[in-house]
Order: sequence, then C-alpha cells, then structure tokens
Amino acid sequence: MCLRPSLSLSPAEVSRSWLQVPRLDLRHRLSALRGGVCQPAPWRRRPLAFLCYVLSISALRPLSKRVALYRSFPTRLISRAWGHLNGVKLPNWLRKPVYSLYIWTFGVDMKEAAVEDLHQYRNLGEFFRRRLKPAVRPLCASSCLISPADGRVLHFGQVKNSEVEQVKGVTYSLEKFLGPQEGRGQESSRSFRERLLTSPDNDLFHVVVYLAPGDYHCFHSPTDWKVELRRHFPGSLMSVNPGVARLVKDLFCLNERVALTGQWQHGFFSLTAVGATNVGSIRVYFDQELKTNTPRYSKGSFHDHSYVANGNSVLTAVCEGVVPVDGGVALQRGEAIGEFNLGSTIVLLFEAPKDFKFNLQPGQRIRVGEGLGSF
Repeated sequence: MCLRPSLSLSPAEVSRSWLQVPRLDLRHRLSALRGGVCQPAPWRRRPLAFLCYVLSISALRPLSKRVALYRSFPTRLISRAWGHLNGVKLPNWLRKPVYSLYIWTFGVDMKEAAVEDLHQYRNLGEFFRRRLKPAVRPLCASSCLISPADGRVLHFGQVKNSEVEQVKGVTYSLEKFLGPQEGRGQESSRSFRERLLTSPDNDLFHVVVYLAPGDYHCFHSPTDWKVELRRHFPGSLMSVNPGVARLVKDLFCLNERVALTGQWQHGFFSLTAVGATNVGSIRVYFDQELKTNTPRYSKGSFHDHSYVANGNSVLTAVCEGVVPVDGGVALQRGEAIGEFNLGSTIVLLFEAPKDFKFNLQPGQRIRVGEGLGSF
C-alpha cells in the first residue's frame, strides 16, 4: 500500500507527515514487543520500586536469623554512648529548636511540666527527666492500687502456671524474671507462683505499663508498701516496644532491670523497672549505691541489696520523704521512687485476694495516680 501526501498540505507539512509514519510504526512494534528484550528494565525506569524490591527480598530471610542479629547488637555500649550525649550541655540558642522538635515528634505536653521554659533545660537528660506540676496527677481515692507511671497498658491479669504474658500470646518465666526468692520455701511440689503467696485465699496478679519516649519518665509507688530487697539484673538493652516484644521471647528476662520486692497489706509485692535501648540508666532515689549499665557487671548474673539486713545504712541513701523502718524502706502511695533516662517498662507483680478486679482495658493510655483495680 502506497501512502500519498494530501495535495492540500504545504511542503513543510508533507515533510512532517512522512517523518511521522515510521515513528508511529515503531511505536506499534515496540508495543507488540513489550515484555521482550526491547523493554527497558523496570528498575532503570523506577529506582524507588527497585529499592523496595531489594528490601522485600531481604525481609524474606528467616525471622529467627533477623532476631538473632538484632540480639547481637551492642545495645549496652550504644546506650552508654547515648547517656553521655544526653549529658552534653547545649548552647542556649540551640535548646528551644532541639526540644521543640522532640515535643513535636512525640507529642509531649509541656503545659504539665513544672518548668515550661525550654531554655532552663541544660541538656537532653534534664529534659527527658522533667518533673510535673504537683496538681496534674491526682491520686485515685477509690482504688487500692494506682498506676506507677504514665504510659500504655500492655497486659494485665492473673499469673497462671508461673508464666507472665509479655504481650498477647508471648509469655516468660516468672522465676527467671524475679530470680530465686529466699525464705519463701523451696518445696519442689509447689510452683514458683505458689511459693510467693502468703495465703491460700490470695492469688498473684500482674500489670505491664510501657513508657513511650514522649511520656513522663519518673515512676511512683502504686500503694503503701515496704521494700525489703533490691535485685539488679545486668543484661541487654533491647527495645521494649510492643512490636519487638512480640518477636523476642523472654525479652523482659534478657533486658537489664531493677526489681524491688517486699510486702504490702495483702502479702507479696514487687515493682520492676525494665531497661531498654538508650535507657541503660535506671535510678532509684532512695538507693544511691545502685549503678546500672556499667561494664563491670556481666550479663546473666544478678546482684542483691537487702534493706532488711542493712536498714541502718539506708539512712544515708534515702531522699527526703522516704522513711527507712525496721525490716525495709516504707513507701507511700503516689510517692516518687525513681526515673528512666528515656522510656521503658514497669512490671507490677503482687499478691491480692482472689476477688481483686482490674479496671483496665488492653492498650489503654494511663497516667500516674489513676486506679488500676479494686476489690
């Protein structure tokens, strides 16, 4: 078939029409060959799509290998470096931009802070550990047990079979978490949970509160009780984010933590502060001897300090308002106990009558002083 230019076209238009014919023919041929060797490689046309493809391939590696790789990270060293960085004094002109970015990123409510002026915080550490105005955390009068920290409730309930839920569906050993309990009987016929109980009419309960980076980082006494023992477990400092907690079994048993154990009106009571990445520093106000995330401590060990045997020596270490008594350190409901350097987790394990009921929902936000439950 012969293509003839229209007589009505000008010479220039005729020239353009002849040039367009092979171009159109080439387009049709390329369309027919789409997907063949003439098709440009998709990653050359879409580099972002190619990057996503590579990342998806790496994500297909066995989960166990990825978890093992994460566990091998030098989280203790990283956290010590972060601690030094937190203590670096910021120039006055840089403080407001840095803290404002943090406030915007994590949704910090500075109206609750005792010091709202950002220029007053000399370094990141002081800003993370900011105190609150006295009236912003009223104590619930109708509950015998109040929240020890601002955060999110990860899990709560009765302890069954000496196992505690880390997050839904993932458990860890109560004995591994608290360590051996002296003077509570070691009969092989009784479970670890049963050995903690002082009365057959009681049961063992637990609450896990996760503190996000934007939360208030001090933790308080959830009730009137007496601390008899401090047990420090050096360990890893992996993230305690709920997503990580679902992947790493025994995360709370692997991470560095400080367990305070003693008695309240219904029997056994314990509050454990669990460290996390960049939260190697766990401070207990009435115990100046406690030093966490230091190279001298090795993983897999624990170190005890009895407030019963050394009740008199505690007098030199307590802060104002904390009263040492015969047999331990007495803490009052709502009293500040200590602080984290960023955000982490508080685990409460306590004995109570079997009719104790939690007034909580999984995943709910909670603040210091709000009720946890009642009889």
